Amino acid sequence: MVLWAAGGAFSLATVIWAFTLWSNLKMEEIVFELSQPLAGTGDSMIRSFVLRCILPMIAVVALVILLLWRIRDHAEEEKARTVLRIKRLSRAVLVISAATAWIRLDITDYLRNRNTPSEFIAENYVDPAETKITFPEKKRNLIYIFLESMEDTYADKENGGGFTFNCIPELTKLAEENEDFSGREKTLNGAYAMNGATWTMGGMFAQTSGLPLKTEIGNNGMKNQTTFFPSITTLGNILQKQGYYQVYMLGSDATFGGRRLYYTQHGNYTIYDYNYALQHGWIPNGYRVWWGFEDKRLISFVKQELTELGSGSQPFNLTMLTVDTHFPDGYVCSECPDTFGSNQYANVMACSSRQIAELVSWIQQQSWYENTTIVISGDHLTMDGDFCNKVSSKYDRKVYTCYINPAATVEDPDAARTYTTFDDFPTTLAALGCTIDGNRLGLGTNLFSSTPTLVEQYGVSEVNTELARRSEWMENKSGISQHVLQVAKDLKKSKPKMHVSTVGENVVFTVDNVDDINDEIGALYISVFNDAGERLFLRAAEKREDGSWTLTMDKSAFGGDSTLKYKLHVDSEAGDVYIDNGTRFTIP
Repeated sequence: MVLWAAGGAFSLATVIWAFTLWSNLKMEEIVFELSQPLAGTGDSMIRSFVLRCILPMIAVVALVILLLWRIRDHAEEEKARTVLRIKRLSRAVLVISAATAWIRLDITDYLRNRNTPSEFIAENYVDPAETKITFPEKKRNLIYIFLESMEDTYADKENGGGFTFNCIPELTKLAEENEDFSGREKTLNGAYAMNGATWTMGGMFAQTSGLPLKTEIGNNGMKNQTTFFPSITTLGNILQKQGYYQVYMLGSDATFGGRRLYYTQHGNYTIYDYNYALQHGWIPNGYRVWWGFEDKRLISFVKQELTELGSGSQPFNLTMLTVDTHFPDGYVCSECPDTFGSNQYANVMACSSRQIAELVSWIQQQSWYENTTIVISGDHLTMDGDFCNKVSSKYDRKVYTCYINPAATVEDPDAARTYTTFDDFPTTLAALGCTIDGNRLGLGTNLFSSTPTLVEQYGVSEVNTELARRSEWMENKSGISQHVLQVAKDLKKSKPKMHVSTVGENVVFTVDNVDDINDEIGALYISVFNDAGERLFLRAAEKREDGSWTLTMDKSAFGGDSTLKYKLHVDSEAGDVYIDNGTRFTIP
């Protein structure tokens, strides 16, 4: 009965918490994020969940226990009636919570789409690996600025926004003076965020691959994977092949949402994130605010990195992701104005607008700017629960988009384009001075050309409907097979045990309790990572006669750290599978 009460309280609190924070939460985002490690989740999110979900559940359980204690001496019949009432109430709350989540997430429609196959992606995808892309003789640098939750909506109506006030005046000016494909209108004209591109990793994936981020609900996700859509060609892959040095900078943990895996595997980016900053003394030891460190620090680090990159002869791509404007309400740093009084989110947006405009101005003063293109884009629409409540339902909310100093001109400068974040993929390459046979890559279209986009051809609603449906083509591209998933399930069921010991100057890893699945294992590997998420080594363990596996490493391999993290994964018939996604250990 106590469990029923706990379940009812937790489900109700979680539903209220989720739909208060996320105004436009989608099932596809939940599926993907649940498939990822929780590493790097913002402290504010965890704190909010504990305060608004865990603590209410504990309080309800405590009240139920107190009630049962107070009636302990009552008649058995009365106690039974009380217990029955609590059970009925708890069950009712569970049903109401589940029904609310089902309706708000439109799970019926989601499951219907998952069972409705579509060939839309397969039929419209243009493979960059099979498309002729010609770079200019002198390659241009790229600075790609992803702005967390930034959309055109935050401007005033006069400038194409959705509000009576403008909390992003500097960004508005940048877009209107540069290129956002608004044609003769000269008001803000951003990109639609389509199904599969409505959260951070989905948005970045869409803009750099021209594809929605779709994975199977039964995957248990990509956290069991060592690859991230391995067979697709992305912006990072293309620039890497052309000799670009690529950097990804952010103020949070790059592991969150699969970002580290994606940027490592698609372009071999050097990653400077919160963990790196801590380890290398960029921020004080133990420093953490919001999701890691604030944007003003990130921008100062970006300037330092750009100064170094600009002094070299190698073309570079610096990609950065801000975080202060993450919901709920954003992070108020010491630079934030008080222009909008108690409207904290508007003040944070204004702060971001000013800081990014100042960064752009600084870049434009550098000697290497002439040969550099800047792309500024929101990653997705805001998920804040109430900030856009007063925006008209007839207003089309779009992701903020701006191309600065492109090496391309718009073929039809008078035409206002209807486009999505998929179109940023080929458009960015065109902005670097590339010519693309057919002007299409992925599901995207080069917006500098007059070639119609998919949403101009079919309509936004029609394309969104097709993207929501099951795509066998995407499933195959993800690198995830059902056989891999079943093997992963069997391997995890065995609950392998790791023992770490020292023998002289050596550290000995021993893995046992794998007898039942040893036949599935072709080779077992042990990876060790430091706190920055950097892999120190990857080595194959040796199988013993007793069925256990062992690996001996010299202490010098651990870089002087004593507290680290290991991962176990195996080569099996089904492929490469993680059986432990990261467990901390201390060298004895």
